[in-house]
Amino acid sequence: MDQLSRSAGTVRPGGRTARVRAAVLEATQDELVERGFHGLTMDQVAARAGVGKTTVYRRWGSTPGLVADLMNELANQSSDHADTGSVEGDLRANALAVLDALNDGRLGVTFQAVIAAATSDEQAAQALRAFYLRRIEEWAKVVDLAVRRGELPEGTDGGEVIRAVSAPLYYRLVVTREPVTRVVAEQAVARTLAAARAGAFVVEVPPG
Repeated sequence: MDQLSRSAGTVRPGGRTARVRAAVLEATQDELVERGFHGLTMDQVAARAGVGKTTVYRRWGSTPGLVADLMNELANQSSDHADTGSVEGDLRANALAVLDALNDGRLGVTFQAVIAAATSDEQAAQALRAFYLRRIEEWAKVVDLAVRRGELPEGTDGGEVIRAVSAPLYYRLVVTREPVTRVVAEQAVARTLAAARAGAFVVEVPPG
């Protein structure tokens, strides 16, 4: 998760269909922030977006459908991976971007609501999984670059490295409910990088 727009209402401009989608997704995010997933209703989203209920029901079908499209749009708004010239710099950029998003008063609450929803709704879980798989795939490229530069061992699994960087942040956010700070982010990078350099994330050893 990195450099996300704080609001799904910043969807790319287009015709009426695009404007309706932008309004509905922004209203969905507003409702998630204020009421949580279990307080989300199609009628309230439609009213908040200023569009007909029939339109919302026809296009999105259900509240999990709204959440799925919201997560897809947030993924679309995410920037590409960093390229600082070093794996340490790239992983730090990733960790600080996650930190910034999780501590954001709007975006962080949105993710907490969707994470909570994913524990009881399979469609929400699939939407959340798809979002993170896209972001992990994008940021795993920095590990591939590091391998090519000789900074990390051949066969290092980029996806697992990226997961290891953000895992301590999400653990504090969701499980222990402790503050997620820059110190935590920096420690996660240092520990992950040390493990990666030692070969802890090597899953495929190239033929020698």
